[in-house]
Amino acid sequence: MSQQTTSIQILLQSASEGLSLFGPQDTFLKLIEKEIPATIDSREAVITIRGEHRNVESLQQLFEVLLQLVRNGYMLTERDILYAVELAKELRADQLLDLYKGEITTTFKGKPIRVKTIGQKHYVTTIKKRDVVFGIGPAGTGKTYLAVVLAVAAIKEGSVKRIILTRPAVEAGESLGFLPGDLQEKVDPYLRPLYDALYDVMGPDQTAKALERGLIEIAPLAYMRGRTLDDSFIILDEAQNTTPEQMKMFLTRLGFGSKMVITGDVTQIDLPRGKKSGLIEAKRILSDIEEVGFVYFAEQDVVRHSLVQKIIVAYDKAAENQD
Repeated sequence: MSQQTTSIQILLQSASEGLSLFGPQDTFLKLIEKEIPATIDSREAVITIRGEHRNVESLQQLFEVLLQLVRNGYMLTERDILYAVELAKELRADQLLDLYKGEITTTFKGKPIRVKTIGQKHYVTTIKKRDVVFGIGPAGTGKTYLAVVLAVAAIKEGSVKRIILTRPAVEAGESLGFLPGDLQEKVDPYLRPLYDALYDVMGPDQTAKALERGLIEIAPLAYMRGRTLDDSFIILDEAQNTTPEQMKMFLTRLGFGSKMVITGDVTQIDLPRGKKSGLIEAKRILSDIEEVGFVYFAEQDVVRHSLVQKIIVAYDKAAENQD
């Protein structure tokens, strides 16, 4: 029995809107046609879509949502198109409109910083509501970057007095002792991703000044022992590489007026064989505490190059086949 076919038309206000929707050399259009089978024609200022009813319905929602974004001055990227298509398949593309309404803050160059996925929006909302939040998921989902952005926004509005960024010094089995240089030079390679996020939001000059004045502190996790951190926005990155003892030590540093964000990817644990991950233990032990937020990112939340998402999916499939 053949599927019911249908066709609809979407009117454009100008030819330039079509260019924005279809991308340079129709790259966006080719991506869309590959993911949702249908015939899409564009003549002058009219887009005509023909195909199976469900696919046409998805594409109508997709183009109407993308058109609204274009008319609001948003520059679409390949990443936006791929994410919008995934949502449109489930008739959820309209949820994209909420993502682009507000901005968290701006970069030091004045470029707006917005959430790019529904997972990211949930993450930002949870961080604003809860004092301790775990962001768990694959690389490229913006876990650390968004936490740093929110920390900088918090210090600008005066809700905290300083930002503390930390990571465990465990990387693919290497030891700090084998790296050349003094302690600062040894530590810097581990903390570089945190600097990169700060530079993007504040710029190198402002970051350097904030570090000199003690408004921002970047240190290995071992330096947190014995401290109580009041009026601080504290970010623990690469938390999958903490031991359960380190994680407990870190979490119990929480002071009054402070906020903690713990980020990690449980598929990338570099601890010695036989050592438990503090992040996995924290998930198990703390999941029933209402005031502690857990946000789980999926591969759909990856905001790096679209190939990164495919690589993550391929590795996940390989891991499933081995189990």
